[in-house]
Amino acid sequence: MKKILLGQKNLLKAAWKVDFGMYLEGDDEGKILLPTRYVPEDLEVGDEIEVFVYLDNEERRVATTLEPKAMVGDFAYLEVAWVNEFGAFLDWGLMKDLFCPFREQKKRMETGRSYIVHVHLDEESYRIMASAKVEKWLENDRLIKTNEKLDEEDSMRIHVGDKVSALIWQKTDLGFKAIIDNKYGALLYDSQVFKDIHTGDKVEAYITKIRPDGKIDIALQKSGRQHTEDFAEQLLRYLQYRGGRCRLGDKSGAEEIKEQFGVSKKTYKRAIGDLYKRRLITITEDGIELV
Repeated sequence: MKKILLGQKNLLKAAWKVDFGMYLEGDDEGKILLPTRYVPEDLEVGDEIEVFVYLDNEERRVATTLEPKAMVGDFAYLEVAWVNEFGAFLDWGLMKDLFCPFREQKKRMETGRSYIVHVHLDEESYRIMASAKVEKWLENDRLIKTNEKLDEEDSMRIHVGDKVSALIWQKTDLGFKAIIDNKYGALLYDSQVFKDIHTGDKVEAYITKIRPDGKIDIALQKSGRQHTEDFAEQLLRYLQYRGGRCRLGDKSGAEEIKEQFGVSKKTYKRAIGDLYKRRLITITEDGIELV
C-alpha cells in the first residue's frame, strides 16, 4: 500500500461512492474523501484520479481536484486573506486557507498584502504551514565545492550556464534576491536587469556564477557569445519582417535599445557586429539595413 503524500498530488483509485462524494483508496491511516463538488461526472469505482491531499478544518485528510498555488516544498508569493490572534491565513487557492503562525513571520503580516513564503509540514503537528523565514528552507549550503567528489545526489546539482526558473524574492541595494528552481537562493544584480520586475514575478534566468560559499549569481540573459548569437538571429528576423531597416545603430542610446529589444547596448552592438561580419547588414547614419 503506497504512502499518501500530504500537501502533494497523489494518483488514487476510487473505492466507493457516497451521497457526499467519493472515497479514494488511502493507506494505513484510512481512505480519503473527495467531496461531491470535485467528483468528475465520469469517475467510476476502480478509476484512478490525480488529486491534491490536504487537511480540512477538522484536521482530516481530504482530496480536491483544485490546483493549489503551492504545494509542500514550494516557495510561493501568496496574499493574506485574514489574520487572527494566532497568525495569518494565506490564500493558496483552496477552500481552507494556509496558516502562517506568528513565529514563522519576519514581521506581522497584514491582510491584503502578499509575501514570499515556503510551504512545509510542521514536524510537531503534522499540519501544512507556511513560513516567511525563507532563508532557513534554502539549500545553498548543500551545494558542493568544485573540488569535492560527486556522489549520486550531487550529480544532479546546478551548473554555471544552466537555465533556471527564478521567483523574485526581494529588492536589495545590489539588485534582487531570487529563489531558483524552488530550491536555492540567488542574486540578480541591477546591472543585469533590463525590464521591470517585482517581488513575486517568475522569470527565466541563467546561472552566471556559483561561489565557494554556495552563493549564486544569475542573469536574465545568457552570458557571453551564446547570448550574442541568439540575439543576432532575433535582430535578423526583426529586420526581415520590418522592411529591412532599424533606426537603432551602434551609436544609439542604451535606454532606446533596452526599450526596443530588452537587451543591453553592449549586446546590441555585438549583434550588429556579428551580422555585419556575415555581410547580412550595412551600417548607416540612420541605423542598420539588410543587404
